Amino acid sequence: MPVTQITLLQGYDDETQARLIGRVSDAVRSVIPATEAGTTTYVQTVSSYRRDARVLHAGGGNAALPDAQAVVQAYLSAMQARDLDGAQKYLASGFTMIFPGGKVMTRLTELLPWAQARYRHVQKHDLAWEQSWQGDVSVVYCRGRLAGVWPDGRHFDGIRFIDRFELIQGLIHRQEVWNDLAECASL
Repeated sequence: MPVTQITLLQGYDDETQARLIGRVSDAVRSVIPATEAGTTTYVQTVSSYRRDARVLHAGGGNAALPDAQAVVQAYLSAMQARDLDGAQKYLASGFTMIFPGGKVMTRLTELLPWAQARYRHVQKHDLAWEQSWQGDVSVVYCRGRLAGVWPDGRHFDGIRFIDRFELIQGLIHRQEVWNDLAECASL
């Protein structure tokens, strides 16, 4: 039964602490074969401590990063609504997206003309989410089924997709898209 303690300066809100506890517990369980019920993680707060010959006080901690999955969800919602300005606020400078066939784009305005040859409209359904972390990069996978309308007006549904996002400091730097649209277009 692993017990993990996190020590923070006072001042982090409950939501930030809950996210941290959840992520640390998941990391522990990825190494130690413990059940969810058998894993305890808690936060202890302190008012001050000393590091690098400096005394730090409560409220002196960094602000929490936004939840990476929430950022991706907001971005995808804006994109589905064709709100490119709204979607842009979730992107880092130097953003890159790679679509099926190896199509690389760096601006959201490139996507709409490219997509017109593939479909009139598309929506994502049955979403499942996964997150991982590699150093400063948060990786979010979104997978599910696509539904929409082909360029000729026929409807489609149930086409598999996976999107992979890399976020740094709460902004999306890279999006990679895989789907079966091309395989299903001629059916």
